[in-house]
Amino acid sequence: MVSLSSSRMFKLLQGHIQPAGHRSGKTRLVTKDGRCNIEFGNIEYTSFTGSWFIFSLLWYWIAKSNGDLMGQNRTDGHVQCVDNVNGLTTAFLYSLETQTTIGYGGRALTGHCAGTVALIIIQSLIGVFINCFMCGVILAKISLPKKRAKTVTFSDTAVICLKKGSLCLLIRVANLRKTLLIGSQIYGKLLRTTTTPDGETIILDQMDIDFMVDAGKDNLFFVCPLTLYHVINRSSPFYELSADSLSQQDFELVVFLDGTAESTSSACQVRTSYIPQEIQWGYNFLPIISRTKTGKYHVDFSNFSKSVQVTTPHCVHCFETDYDQKNQNSHSLENHNNQEKVGIDNLGFQVIDIHESVDMTKM
Repeated sequence: MVSLSSSRMFKLLQGHIQPAGHRSGKTRLVTKDGRCNIEFGNIEYTSFTGSWFIFSLLWYWIAKSNGDLMGQNRTDGHVQCVDNVNGLTTAFLYSLETQTTIGYGGRALTGHCAGTVALIIIQSLIGVFINCFMCGVILAKISLPKKRAKTVTFSDTAVICLKKGSLCLLIRVANLRKTLLIGSQIYGKLLRTTTTPDGETIILDQMDIDFMVDAGKDNLFFVCPLTLYHVINRSSPFYELSADSLSQQDFELVVFLDGTAESTSSACQVRTSYIPQEIQWGYNFLPIISRTKTGKYHVDFSNFSKSVQVTTPHCVHCFETDYDQKNQNSHSLENHNNQEKVGIDNLGFQVIDIHESVDMTKM
């Protein structure tokens, strides 16, 4: 009988638990992994042509000017500027061998042309600068903060439920590495299309969304997954939402996490976004942190994005109305109790119990 009740309870709970968020095919500005879905048009780009080919053209011009090419009429005793450079292909090979300092030995300067000495010095210096630039690019790619940002993850969905007596929007964020992010700060931007009183339509209008944890919103101690929340009050852009109208809205909530990697001291930013279909009204996240018998803290990431249905007001106005009604009833009950009291309470009067009767006529 006990096993049957447990099985029913598990099925009931399982029916209320929501798995990791449902993906929506709606076009968004920021993808779930933080990439910006934006395209720039009508921009002119400047590209660099390979330095080997540029210098090969210069070597070819020198060889042609000196009459070293195949098919040119050479006189007896003709001395080439560069040995074995008699066409564009051999000029390109010589440019490649010079700049990469390969030096196979088949092609070399003869010293007959002064221009070749100046050109080989220029090409060698430019080759050094290009190598330094490429090394810097490679090092920058290796230490790119994006690699660190990929180890920070957000919950697939956001939830709306009661927290500390207020209706709040909650998200989860976790650091998958043991190294900390120093000076972490989290904030949000609400993107939507608005129309000004003048009739101007603003696409991707941005509004600030404040997120916080119980200890504040700046310099987060990011050692374990955190649940961040935004209080939905009169100053919140979500104040007019309700459980029914949420799915009909057209907005995108972009969440940013800025921090400094403890190991490299490089700044990095992680971002994700939520659309109305990825916000669950009346749900709360399942707990994922527990303590083992050995005293260590255990984080169960299988429940990181899972949520369970909880009792939640239908809208912010409903919650405020109920709250005001409860306060009014509480005040009315307190006033009623005060009116039933007769006389004035003397706080200095002490009540004692008399166990024996005293004969006052006895002298």
